[in-house]
Amino acid sequence: MIQFRKLRLARAAKVLFEDVDLQIHPGWKVGLTGANGCGKSSLFALLRGELHQDQGDLEMPPSWEVAHVAQETPALDCSAIDYTLDGDRELRRIERELAAAEADHDGEAIGLLHGRMQEIDAYSAAARAAALLDGLGFVEGDAARPVASFSGGWRMRLNLAQALMCRSDLLLLDEPTNHLDLDAVIWLEQWLRDYPGTLLLISHDRDFLDAVVGHVAHIEQRRLALYPGGYSAFERVRAERLAQQQALYERQQRERAHLHRFVERFRAKATKARQAQSRIKALERMELISAAHVDTPFTFAFREPDAAPDPLLQLEDAATGYGDRPVLEGLDLTLRPGERVGLLGRNGAGKSTLIKLLAGELAASAGERREGKGLALGYFAQHQLESLRPDESPLAHLQRLDPVVRDQDLRDYIGGFDFRGDAATSPCGPFSGGEKSRLALALLIWRKPNLLLLDEPTNHLDLEMRHALTLALQAFAGAMLIVSHDRALLRATCDRFLLVHGGRLQPFDGDLDDYRDWLARERARASADARCPERQADRQNRQQERAEAAAERQSRLAARRPLNKELGEIEKRLEAWNREKSELDARVADPAFFQQGDGDARQAVLKRQASLAESIDAAEHRWLELHEALDALQD
Repeated sequence: MIQFRKLRLARAAKVLFEDVDLQIHPGWKVGLTGANGCGKSSLFALLRGELHQDQGDLEMPPSWEVAHVAQETPALDCSAIDYTLDGDRELRRIERELAAAEADHDGEAIGLLHGRMQEIDAYSAAARAAALLDGLGFVEGDAARPVASFSGGWRMRLNLAQALMCRSDLLLLDEPTNHLDLDAVIWLEQWLRDYPGTLLLISHDRDFLDAVVGHVAHIEQRRLALYPGGYSAFERVRAERLAQQQALYERQQRERAHLHRFVERFRAKATKARQAQSRIKALERMELISAAHVDTPFTFAFREPDAAPDPLLQLEDAATGYGDRPVLEGLDLTLRPGERVGLLGRNGAGKSTLIKLLAGELAASAGERREGKGLALGYFAQHQLESLRPDESPLAHLQRLDPVVRDQDLRDYIGGFDFRGDAATSPCGPFSGGEKSRLALALLIWRKPNLLLLDEPTNHLDLEMRHALTLALQAFAGAMLIVSHDRALLRATCDRFLLVHGGRLQPFDGDLDDYRDWLARERARASADARCPERQADRQNRQQERAEAAAERQSRLAARRPLNKELGEIEKRLEAWNREKSELDARVADPAFFQQGDGDARQAVLKRQASLAESIDAAEHRWLELHEALDALQD
């Protein structure tokens, strides 16, 4: 087990925690929580042996294998699957020793090493590594790609895969869901539930913590306390304790005020001097009970939009992709004021592509994207953090957006995102990922959007900020479409879900538990296809046929669109011409028409009647031609 005895840890002059006495038993899964900067990552470094306690003892079995996620990934030439296999350090050591033994023709050593490989199930290691990569969202073909070819977020997934590959006794995970989407989070959740070793997990995803951990270790006021149960149970217990602490604090303050009044009143009176001194000593001896600080540092709300057109944004039979690679097609979506839409779909299905199309960052290759008059888009995506000016402060960013507003009003607003004092005027370049995300959200909200498009808005945000964002989104007056791996946020803010699957967008009739079941069925189907290549080939052929049929439909629709437009214009003209000609025919049929004295007026009417007859004949002929062309395209 892991045992702390009177342990104290400080970094420079700051004491992180002290007098820690607790035990973590083998097989326990513990969530580590606490405010930013309280010492969570330092505790992990202590367990890895990178730091040493200032006082007290830390006892761990010396034979334990400790795994953690590396924060840096060099641009290596080795393949993704080889990099993942490097996580099993004993396997790699045996492989090196086996190669040396075979080079030396040492039969005894070769036999012993093969026996050990059998014991550690080394012959299935490549299959286990491939399963890890699949679960974390890597697609077929990624396993053979060099590590250097992946982006930063995908390299972090590779680091996580390498940590999971290690046959560890203690697994330390610091925010493992930050670079994952929802299907990878659900897969990782199940993997960690089945993990046989001891797990210490830092996470700001409350649903993830609830599903995985059985204990919560909370760092607060330089103390480390262990609570049984998941995160929700911890919150309830802590809230009760804080409420009780607050009540004790308020009662003690009343007692202290009473003692102070007595001392001030009777200190100068000789007859009461001894009693006054007694109460002064009581005040000195009284252990101060600190007030319960349960308020979040974040207090903000979305500003009221100026207008709300209905509909806000529409896609009609739209398609999009990247260059010659189509991603989505047949998209029909109407976003109206007040809608709360969650976007679901497997990794690589095209969720972010759809949001980019809605945001106008990607053009529609077919169909239409129509904005309502007065649309004010608020688009948040992780790549937008790169658009922040590193040499400018949060306050300067706001001043650039709205130079006429008073600095104090801007300071009050940015303070709601916990940019107070020097933090409001410091350059944002050195900010953490969470601080940059908070700043990007603050700038987005200031623009008073009436439609929010949010792509993983909670990445790098702590629990307090996530809670504040959830409350703000619940009160938001406009419409919202969101992609997030934070199920607590989705449950609290979304009224309906849409599923991106197979290059299409469709309603998802269910909740997030139903989506988890759908993912399980999709994984089972993919596994069955992998075991039966003929079935997969047949499925791919059907998909290809459907894709070709869809492309043909798109081509026909594109060809029919101008014909239908011209047909509509002709029908409008014919209706007006026939109505006018009927009126002229009625006038000419009246005997009194030819008895009128104005011959020029009669000639003008007769000329107009003849002209209308010619125009109607030509239009009807063209009408027939258009219908024949449309019938041909229909076939």
